[in-house]
Amino acid sequence: MIGLHDGQIPREIDPETGLPIGPLLARPEPARNPQRIVLDGRYCRLEPLDLTRHHDALFAASTPMDAAARFRYMPDPAPTSMDEFTAWMTTATASEDPLFFAVVDKRSGRAEGRQALMRITPAHQCVEIGYIYWSPAIARSAVATEANFLFARYIFEDLGYRRYEWKCDALNEPSRRAALRFGFRYEGHFRRAAIVRGRSRDTAWFSIIDEEWPSLRTAYEHWLSPENFDANGKQKCRLSDLTGVLSTSR
Repeated sequence: MIGLHDGQIPREIDPETGLPIGPLLARPEPARNPQRIVLDGRYCRLEPLDLTRHHDALFAASTPMDAAARFRYMPDPAPTSMDEFTAWMTTATASEDPLFFAVVDKRSGRAEGRQALMRITPAHQCVEIGYIYWSPAIARSAVATEANFLFARYIFEDLGYRRYEWKCDALNEPSRRAALRFGFRYEGHFRRAAIVRGRSRDTAWFSIIDEEWPSLRTAYEHWLSPENFDANGKQKCRLSDLTGVLSTSR
């Protein structure tokens, strides 16, 4: 039986048994744990989530008119009151895994979203981006794209991870499209994988691995360059065109 990725599995032959086995790693030691540090970019800045610094702006960003739809596929529902949001933030800021960051739009200086590094597994050099909420002010913009880029660059280049995961509700089409646009490869559909807010959830899995990162970094940097946008801020080249070429070539 041939699986989805069988042809891409690195292997060598075990001289003792003649069976195919994975190759030894040149660097098998655990990756480093992510830290509460600022990750600075051209369009945004990722700051460790802070109750005092980010609370009011992030509450405003999290309560647009269509908040229910924006939070529909998330583990936590849209906040309905300041007290409820404060309780969520108090828990989130104390968490080590997920490790939350505020997405600060450098144009306004306000926190317009949040995201987290989660399922942090240094022993296997694997980490996931999750709990993503990007407000209407930054969703589908250079800010959101750079927010993901800053995480990827940090975990691959500074922390020594070899796998960066994106998972979402299999019914969440916008999230699935975003993963592919960002250069994540679809890995499969996990049936009845979770119960979220009392409902059954099937989960779609995506990943970027370390050998793919140098080419993807070049694609991100090209797309994020000011030269890729006209005077009205309209993109000249789509990121999906850059990452799609890489996806079909690997």
